[in-house]
Amino acid sequence: MKKIIFSLALILLVIVGCSDNSTDPSQGNGTLKLYLVDSPSSFDSVIVFVKQVDVHKSGSDSTSGWFVINNTLRRFDLLELRNGASAVLGDSVLGSGKYTQIRLILADGNYVIDNGIKHNLTVTSGMQTGIKLNHEFMIEPNNLYELLLDFNVDKSIHITGNGKYMMKPVIRVMPMITSGTISGQVLPLDAQATVFTTIGSDTVSTYPDVDGFFKLMALPQRVYDVTIFPDTTVYKYSVITGVNVSANQNTDIGTITLENK
Repeated sequence: MKKIIFSLALILLVIVGCSDNSTDPSQGNGTLKLYLVDSPSSFDSVIVFVKQVDVHKSGSDSTSGWFVINNTLRRFDLLELRNGASAVLGDSVLGSGKYTQIRLILADGNYVIDNGIKHNLTVTSGMQTGIKLNHEFMIEPNNLYELLLDFNVDKSIHITGNGKYMMKPVIRVMPMITSGTISGQVLPLDAQATVFTTIGSDTVSTYPDVDGFFKLMALPQRVYDVTIFPDTTVYKYSVITGVNVSANQNTDIGTITLENK
């Protein structure tokens, strides 16, 4: 009888143990991959050097719990990262669980080229405590999680009264799994248009390339109105309404030909 009771207890212990292993979301590893994209700007170039990218795990204090995603020095010209172009900031295997912050640590030597002239760029806290982005996400076992970091240069860079170029980064973080894109072409080419849409108080914009093609990136799935605004008084602006964006999909709105005024 004692042997039977012991055997039943052992079986129950094994069952409970197996059940715990299959339902505990904190066990196992997943992969995080970060991409960098940019909105357009009137500057010629904006060059930043990123020396480290970290993420912070929930439940840790402010100094611990940081996990390195990339610690190789990388140079980025932010203004090249538009109309569908992107750069990989880093990717790494992480323990599964909840993460709450992303941190970019910049190196020295960042600069702006404005009207052909190079200016040193001072980044607020970028080289000391790092640029911290609050964004919660879950890493699940054996899954890849991808995030887009949309850098808004025009909102980030300010020129002081004494001519210094200062950057306080404005970066929007979007999960790729829940975001899509809008693409198309704007003609005539001499309209030099800006294409934009809004997400609440945020504006997502781009300049068409030399052939008039554009792509608006990192858009949450929903319905948008897309405005094409020419940089000339010759043409009328145009608004394309009811553009539906689905996750992981591109919506092509075709060729938009602006009319003469």
